[in-house]
Amino acid sequence: MEKLQYISQGFTKSEQELNIKKALDNGIKWIQIRWKNAPENEFIKLCENSKLLCSEYQSVCIINDHVQIAKDIDADGVHLGLKDTSIDIARQILGENKIIGGTANSISDVLQRMNESCDYIGLGPLRFTSTKEQLSPILGFEGYEKIIEELKSKSLEIPKIFAIGGVVLKDIDLLQQIGIYGVAVSGQITNQPSIINEFKIAMQ
Repeated sequence: MEKLQYISQGFTKSEQELNIKKALDNGIKWIQIRWKNAPENEFIKLCENSKLLCSEYQSVCIINDHVQIAKDIDADGVHLGLKDTSIDIARQILGENKIIGGTANSISDVLQRMNESCDYIGLGPLRFTSTKEQLSPILGFEGYEKIIEELKSKSLEIPKIFAIGGVVLKDIDLLQQIGIYGVAVSGQITNQPSIINEFKIAMQ
């Protein structure tokens, strides 16, 4: 599983498409399409176009929240928040081979996600981010460390956890030391897509 995920950003379909294209041109291999409050028909069109584009670049394309759209366009998977469709139902709809990621904010969420057998856990936010509404409590590095330590104390295998929420390049070293598998990045890649290569080097 890739360790770097780009969460798409943009206020319009054309802005979203432009940012996705730039990320792909700069070597991103995994995109999560997220466009909150989008008109449904435009969101579906964005997902369809992005899926085709990702296939061209041999990159993974998953959809935030919308399981049925992911199914309809044969996306590679979905990312689900705690209040979205359950992992079990998404698995029934999408089948065994699609990627299903689940959000978590606390140790109990992480344990829930592990129990639900999602493929990876998006744990966050690391810090404040303006790209997400209704932000959960900020974890900071200490929050990640505490959760990983708690999993270790229970002798549980550490799942693939992605840090999310305001993550920037300089965070990688410390996150890796803590035991975080990967990161989902939005703002820094949108603003500076050429930084993707530096992320990849840092995460090797």
